[in-house]
Amino acid sequence: MTKDPDAASLFEVDDTSRPLADRLRPTQLEDVVGQGHVLGPDAPIGRMIEQGKLSSTILWGPPGCGKTTIARLLAERTDLMFEPLSATFSGVADLRKVFTAASKRREIGQGTLLFVDEIHRFNRAQQDSFLPYVEDGTIVLVGATTENPSFELNGALLSRCQVFVLKRLDESALRTLVDRAEQLTGRTLPVDTGAAEALIAMADGDGRYLLNLVEQLFTLPPESAPLDTAGLAQVVHKRAPLYDKSQEGHYNLISALHKAMRGSDPDAALYWLARMLDGGEDPLYIARRLVRFANEDIAIADPHAVHQTLAAWDVYERLGSPEGELAIAQAVVYLATAPKSIAVYRGLNRAMRAAKGSGSLPPPAHILNAPTGLMKSLGYGAGYEYDPDTATGFSGQNYFPDGMARQRFYEPTDNGYEHIIADRLRQWEQLRENPDRQDRIT
Repeated sequence: MTKDPDAASLFEVDDTSRPLADRLRPTQLEDVVGQGHVLGPDAPIGRMIEQGKLSSTILWGPPGCGKTTIARLLAERTDLMFEPLSATFSGVADLRKVFTAASKRREIGQGTLLFVDEIHRFNRAQQDSFLPYVEDGTIVLVGATTENPSFELNGALLSRCQVFVLKRLDESALRTLVDRAEQLTGRTLPVDTGAAEALIAMADGDGRYLLNLVEQLFTLPPESAPLDTAGLAQVVHKRAPLYDKSQEGHYNLISALHKAMRGSDPDAALYWLARMLDGGEDPLYIARRLVRFANEDIAIADPHAVHQTLAAWDVYERLGSPEGELAIAQAVVYLATAPKSIAVYRGLNRAMRAAKGSGSLPPPAHILNAPTGLMKSLGYGAGYEYDPDTATGFSGQNYFPDGMARQRFYEPTDNGYEHIIADRLRQWEQLRENPDRQDRIT
């Protein structure tokens, strides 16, 4: 890793009693890595700073991407008092104290930047308490969250804030952090090239986690031989993948799996399946979603698809993990490579709209059963033609309610088995138009 003689200006004064990640916090916004898309001179936050008008903001991004550092440096750059608060450990009483102090500062011309970490953990009433103070300028709110603000924050609060998405740190940004750690400590990371790459991968885009790993490595004796990948794995442990089964990550990955299968890409589908399994997702949840996919996205284009998914579900319940996961993987590949059709899905939606719009129209009398004499006298079943007894096996009678025009809801594609059904429906339509035809439908 290269060393920069001017690196001392990039981070705070060296104090070995503090964690390395804390010692390496940038002292100016220009030194924050990986977030140039919001902090650069022509980026949104950069422009606000240039104009001297900082508005209330929500910083949405994964752990270790610099949310807290950015908030603190924004306060310094705009001469605002920095008030940090954690929604995990704070309540209404803490908020009142902050608002009271901010109001007093405002009276003497001092502004306040209130930084709320994990702001999504505040309930609706707590979030609403910010509104009057944000509106009248008593505080500039900077909230940090790892969760999608659209789902976790009140609409009223969101309407008063700008949301900026921070990115997980890429390889270049993470390598910059390693370089800075080496420059600050005066030591070279005791790893070979392969282990250095593995270390970056282990961090999974989290700068704070990477620096904690680096700090572990710096506890090794200076004379130690550089670690290879195997040696690295014995000294430090890979972080668990970011995957919250009850939050947005859960829905993002199942959506990715679903769309990869819909796009007929078995390799991408297997990747997203592996990501979900590695993150601890319940395989039975995935199995249920595969059954839905088979009915929604494939349907009659391959009638065997739903049987494949039900079989995978059954196999997993019988074998459990990890053996049963192979059956789920097999179903994923089958679905991804099967012909696709949403004709049944669309047909049902059209029929539902027609059913809601037509009210309670009764079936035509000729298709009603007539188990009693009274019902026969009322015309129930009169004129009904038994299709198997016709020359073509198809009578062409009307099965819609009287007074309701015949409608086409199901429009099959030419994909897979469905093209056979499309041919059959075309022949039946011809028989409706010309019932005297004698050629039997096959």
